Amino acid sequence: MRPEVEVRRSARRTRTVSAYRKDGKVIVMIPARFTRAEESEWVDTMLGKLEKTAQRGRRTDEQLMKRAREMSREYLHGKARPASVRWVDNMNSRWGSCTTGEGTIRLSDRLQTMPVWVVDYVLLHELAHLLEPSHNQRFWHWVDKYPRAERAKGYLEGVASAANLDLGDCD
Repeated sequence: MRPEVEVRRSARRTRTVSAYRKDGKVIVMIPARFTRAEESEWVDTMLGKLEKTAQRGRRTDEQLMKRAREMSREYLHGKARPASVRWVDNMNSRWGSCTTGEGTIRLSDRLQTMPVWVVDYVLLHELAHLLEPSHNQRFWHWVDKYPRAERAKGYLEGVASAANLDLGDCD
């Protein structure tokens, strides 16, 4: 069964095509100049790519918790001990969140298709909040221990910009 598809045309988009899932439908973003035939072709292509990605297997909450423990040991001297770490599908304005009082971390399932090093960055960012709730100098001291922190921030900013998402800083 084909999912509901919403095509968004953009005059600013000149060559690239991207797609993502949101609220049970697929959003496909294309350049405004595309013909209806090109639109149809690209929608089919992007649906195929999304399906292939989904078939590769989603990372589970258990795998995410295991990775959180590894990241805490490697970059935070094991000081961050989350009570739970899980994927959520209702996070539209952030990549991740942390409730420090409860020790819970949630990551947007939009990260599922991104490179592991990007997911690791967001995970470490949220783990660092367990040690330092605000984005102060001590917080960034912990996050910046991750060697790909700047690269991951740039990647996330690019994804957000391409998808016209208003996600602010990578939090």
